[in-house]
Amino acid sequence: MSKKADKTSEPGKNEDKKKKGKKGESEEGVLAGPSVARHPRASYQVRRAKGWGGLVGFGLAAYLSHKAGVPTVQLGVRAVLAGLAGYMLAWACAVTVWRHLVLAELRAVVERANASDPDDTAAPTPADKAPAGNAAVAAAGATPVS
Repeated sequence: MSKKADKTSEPGKNEDKKKKGKKGESEEGVLAGPSVARHPRASYQVRRAKGWGGLVGFGLAAYLSHKAGVPTVQLGVRAVLAGLAGYMLAWACAVTVWRHLVLAELRAVVERANASDPDDTAAPTPADKAPAGNAAVAAAGATPVS
């Protein structure tokens, strides 16, 4: 038998080894915490921004190079490099914006969950309606000055 067949024929040998996950992963391989990549709208809009950034960079560089009279081969190289730069710039901007948006959405969800229902609040008592200055003076035991 070959060595390769010996390695694969041993039952349970490879099954005992646990795969090491990336930093921040739990045992199931799922990342913990909010993520732009897992957000349904964010991932779509980041992809879209990258595409537009690459196209705008490519087109702008090609147009400007053509107007400057650059030879065709150099025009193509400049356009491709500018397209790559536009792609990376759009990606960085879109991910930065969506990081803030995802965190803001999470904060809004937490605030909505913790907010008290306005229908559940009790009616204010007459002491609650009194001006704050007089209530503080009355609590101190002094007479209010008018």
